[in-house]
Amino acid sequence: MSPTPRPALKGPDHALAWRESRALLDAGRMLVPLLMPAGKARAVRPRNIIVMPGFGADDRATWPLRRYLRKLGHHAEGWGLGLNRAGIDIRHTLADLSPGWAAEPIERYRDEASVPMLCDRMAARVRERHRALGGGPLTLIGWSLGGVVAREVARDLPELVDEVITLGTPVQGGPKYTRAAAFFKDRGMDLDWIERGVALRESTPIRARITAIASPTDAVVGHAATFDHYSPDVRHVDIDAAHLGLCFNPAVWKLIADTLDREP
Repeated sequence: MSPTPRPALKGPDHALAWRESRALLDAGRMLVPLLMPAGKARAVRPRNIIVMPGFGADDRATWPLRRYLRKLGHHAEGWGLGLNRAGIDIRHTLADLSPGWAAEPIERYRDEASVPMLCDRMAARVRERHRALGGGPLTLIGWSLGGVVAREVARDLPELVDEVITLGTPVQGGPKYTRAAAFFKDRGMDLDWIERGVALRESTPIRARITAIASPTDAVVGHAATFDHYSPDVRHVDIDAAHLGLCFNPAVWKLIADTLDREP
């Protein structure tokens, strides 16, 4: 039997942009699960969870999801790194990257490795929180770019992270197949160099269990770029939702809750 062909990588469909307004409905609908009595639907296996925001967002954006998870009996906290600026606010050079990032030479460096720098900083944060929370395994949930950070931290710290859940995360290509591509191009970044660096990382598989939740009607991240073809334990779940509402959508919350209750 021949392997299933992979869909062509491309950016999001601009014709779907108007559908991102669905996020406003999600913000209203999320009040129902938030107002449910604590303990009404308790988690089967309480977890220590860190939730990571998307590009341009901070811990305030993930507060509703974290509150919902706490109502289920989980310990859920924010990432604690402020606004997610994709690492462009971290002064660095290529030499500052940790050894796990085998970056190829680049003639004129324009912060192309800013996300890896952010991942390194988050890895240090996860080590700190792992110790503070008693040393048990952590679950990482990441929205969009936050999911990229969650995946790379799990790749580098397999002994600390046992599960990753991503929401609309571009697994392939870095920002190349997202609406953020123009932002990074305007800064002079070589998106092809970034894409090659992302592919190089796949030579070290992510050992944690992964659930990748994505929307075929996402107008921010190209759907084909959300597929992980390398990790040994990855499950893809599609849901018709706005990218901007993935962190507020009650149906996504239910998927996350069910995922956390799966047997190890």
